[in-house]
Formats: sequence, C-alpha cells, structure tokens
Amino acid sequence: MISIIVAVAENNAIGKAGDLLCHISSDLKHFKAVTSGHTVIMGRKTFDSLPKGALPNRRNIVITRNTAFTAENVEVAHSLEEALNMAGGNAFIIGGEQIYRQALPFADKLFLTKIHAEFPDADTFFPEINANEWAEESRETFPSDDKNQFPYSFVNLLRK
Repeated sequence: MISIIVAVAENNAIGKAGDLLCHISSDLKHFKAVTSGHTVIMGRKTFDSLPKGALPNRRNIVITRNTAFTAENVEVAHSLEEALNMAGGNAFIIGGEQIYRQALPFADKLFLTKIHAEFPDADTFFPEINANEWAEESRETFPSDDKNQFPYSFVNLLRK
C-alpha cells in the first residue's frame, strides 16, 4: 500500500522557506506513530530539512537526481518509481511538493492533518485532491491549545 502523509493548510499550503508551516505537537507525534516501523520515501530537500537526518525506526529512502548523494542510514533512489520498487510497493510518501505531485496518482491512502488556518506567505503546496477519487475513512478534530497553535483534524482518505 502506498500512503501519503502530510500536514496541509486550508489553502493546500504545506511549507514555507524549506520548513513546515508551523509546528503542531500532536501532528508530529501522530506522524511518528503512523510511520514508525515502516518505509518512508522523501525528496532530498525534505531530507535536508530533517533536524537530525534519517528518521529513526524507519527505513529511509531519499529520491535525488544527484548520483553522488549519500547520507547515513539512508537508501538512495533516483526516481519515484525506483523508490517504490525498492520499498516493494509498501511505503509512506512524506514529501516534498514535487514528490507528492508524482506520488498522488499511485497513492492508496492519504493521512492528512488538516490545519484549520491559511498561510498566505507559504511557498510550497500539496496538489488538489479530487474528491471523486477518495472516500473519507475517518476524521478527528481538535481545537488549538497550549501545544498546538491552530485547530486541526486528522483525516484519513482511501482511494475509491
């Protein structure tokens, strides 16, 4: 199963200046819980944005055009197709924008954290989701609080 996991704002924004839009503590914990023990596939820019390099307790595959790229605890692929083959067709796509655009047609499931806010200065966006292709499996909505600056929902979608 190919899954995409992403935090997305109301205007489909996912990032700004090579970083997340905001840090929602519950989203980061949710991401860790959902992806731990699995293969994660990401682009090189997403990998570079990780504060401590490869994500622990996960098989990390980084897609890059750079044939000389290496990093500790990382496997390198030079295309999405190569990465998916390496993963045996079972992985979480974790970003960034270009990789999400390429992977969306292959995805079986979407793990969305919908941030109930807009970020007008965002420069990175998730592709439009065609509602006719997806069915909502579950939704949990939470208010903002001391650790989560914005209200948000965890929404899981399955391809119809």
